Amino acid sequence: MASEYALEVEGLNKHFDRFQLKDVTFRIPRGYIMGFVGRNGAGKTTTIKCILDLIKGDSGQIRVFGEDYARDPIGIRDRIGYVSEEAHFYEEMTVAWTGKFVGKFYSRFDDGDFTQWLRRFQVDPAKKVKELSRGMKVKLSLALALSHHPELLLLDEPTSGLDPVVRSELLEVFLELLQDENCTIFFSSHISSDMEKIADYITLIDNGQVLLSDEKHKLLDEWTIVKADNRFRSPELDALLTGVKAGEFGYSGIVKDVSDFRRRFAARYPGADYKTDRLTLDELLLRMTREEGVVC
Repeated sequence: MASEYALEVEGLNKHFDRFQLKDVTFRIPRGYIMGFVGRNGAGKTTTIKCILDLIKGDSGQIRVFGEDYARDPIGIRDRIGYVSEEAHFYEEMTVAWTGKFVGKFYSRFDDGDFTQWLRRFQVDPAKKVKELSRGMKVKLSLALALSHHPELLLLDEPTSGLDPVVRSELLEVFLELLQDENCTIFFSSHISSDMEKIADYITLIDNGQVLLSDEKHKLLDEWTIVKADNRFRSPELDALLTGVKAGEFGYSGIVKDVSDFRRRFAARYPGADYKTDRLTLDELLLRMTREEGVVC
């Protein structure tokens, strides 16, 4: 029986001299987009390279479509499309030649689809790769990845550094792909606004550790931001909050169990007031990855 998950990562560990992945765990149901978010250097690319079997983890397990890489590495790679932030091509060769070359490595590569994607992205097949802008190179990478009909599309910061128009165009393509329930997208980015628009699931990694992983709407429903006057602040209340920020006129933080905060706040400061606001994804991610700070 086929697995309901396109990708499962369980207890992945990888140690380097100055960095390590620590028990990275998440899973993506088939037919959805997961946003894999975190600051630069948080461990996103290392995790993706482990998923692609380009780096061997020290421990843990990775299953793609319910299968272990070790059993059929070539067959699994044939079902994965990969687009990275920095694509590497033969710069002196044409776009058309690049398609012919890459197509030899995939059993389902469709030359006609490649031509269609180039036309849609307005990438000239006669141009040499070195003549393309960075945005056009990303589009070329995506055209190559999509032309072999991947069931899992791994995107490693593809929209980083692109202008808003190109980024919006690519996000529209990703949403269109989700109309095909056989396609699942794992989208690594530090641009949380992109995730707000298209992701169904969010996994946040920081310093090599997963801080949260769940459906986007659940995360935004579960967490609440609270704001109060500095007169009504205590170590007990701070212990309930994440990402506390304090300024001259008050402090704020996010809390998962707002009812518990409400009860303890009322018991400690009877009659005092505080405010609550719904979180944006950007605010949630910023608060989860920051130490206590001072509002300027």
